[in-house]
Amino acid sequence: MRFNKQQWSWIFYDWANSGYGIIVTTAVLPVYFKAVAQDSGVSAANSTAYWGYANSFGTLLVSILAPVLGALADYPGYKKRMLNIFALVGVLMTFGLSVVPTSQWAWLLGVYILSIIGYSGGNLFYDSFLTDVADNKEMDKVSSYGYGFGYLGGVLAFILFLVLQLTSGFGMLSSFGVARWSFILAAIWWIIFYIPLIKNVKQVYSVKADAHPIISSFKRVWETLKHIKKYKKVAWFLVAYFFYIDGVDTIFTMATSIGMDMGITTTTLMIVLLVVQLVAFPFSILYGWLANKTSTRTGIFIGIILYLGICLYALKLNSTIDFWILAVLVGTSQGGIQALSRSYFGRLIPKNSGSEFFGFYNILGKFSAVMGPVLVGVVTQMTGKSTIGAASLSTLFLIGLVIFAYLPKLSSNE
Repeated sequence: MRFNKQQWSWIFYDWANSGYGIIVTTAVLPVYFKAVAQDSGVSAANSTAYWGYANSFGTLLVSILAPVLGALADYPGYKKRMLNIFALVGVLMTFGLSVVPTSQWAWLLGVYILSIIGYSGGNLFYDSFLTDVADNKEMDKVSSYGYGFGYLGGVLAFILFLVLQLTSGFGMLSSFGVARWSFILAAIWWIIFYIPLIKNVKQVYSVKADAHPIISSFKRVWETLKHIKKYKKVAWFLVAYFFYIDGVDTIFTMATSIGMDMGITTTTLMIVLLVVQLVAFPFSILYGWLANKTSTRTGIFIGIILYLGICLYALKLNSTIDFWILAVLVGTSQGGIQALSRSYFGRLIPKNSGSEFFGFYNILGKFSAVMGPVLVGVVTQMTGKSTIGAASLSTLFLIGLVIFAYLPKLSSNE
């Protein structure tokens, strides 16, 4: 499939913020935070739990306002404006991580929470642009390429970080110094590859302009909620999505901490994460191909079932090899299930109110991510084993699978 300039520019925003996703959320900051916290006397189990709570709190703040922010973005010219604001917050707070003193682990979590707000809020508006850049037939492939190239961009950003890590900043940086410069790298990466979207992507669908858009946005969200029976497919999909995407997001944010609790070295964890990104690139695109050959519904089914198996496999984690197997399995499905969920939802919703509906998509996707890390944190603290905490996520995938099973295959005009 050949993409136009607008579609490639949209795809490259996923490439742009991928540096944040891999360097900040997954690879470096969890390790850096645990080191800073443990230097201050915080136990390994508690630092893992605090990391989970911080991820939950940050996503909760965005989730509360997501539908109203989305409804506001549906007015002419607002969608890109809102994306710019949140992306800028994310970039600035990512820079901010590099200047927090190493003795202030609580402040480090605070700045990280603000960066989550920018990152998550920006993704809300980025996702809603999918309906502007692709028609229903194109959505699976465009969405899948977005995730795929996001992972590829993450690999390249991560390789630049590894150069800093393996050379100790060309002999000029301590381990903490390397971590700080990696946060600067993630912020610069975000800004540079965001430029094509700023230049080329335009808002196509919108509601009628209003003199009081903020007040009207609250009213529109309330009207949608009152008439939710008109959107039964949308509502039931969101319920299923609420559960299974929680597991996906939680595994992504907690994986490094779980690996450290198993005694896996930092260097090995970095290599594992790089391989996961490399695996996720082609498999994300493969999911888009699979959806076109079968159906979007079938692709999502496969992803949920694989993740259910991944959670159960976590109970057997005893060695580095086990962790490697688990990580590669995650890489095969992580991008695909998210990409097809996004395109499935984009085909269900009314296009003129796309951002409002993606606000609900965001609130259920991100609010669910409040539950997963807390579940892992609580079970980990109760059992003393983070692998059992990870396995507890299987309940979320099972509930999501059962609910999604009742949703029909999309018709050709959806």
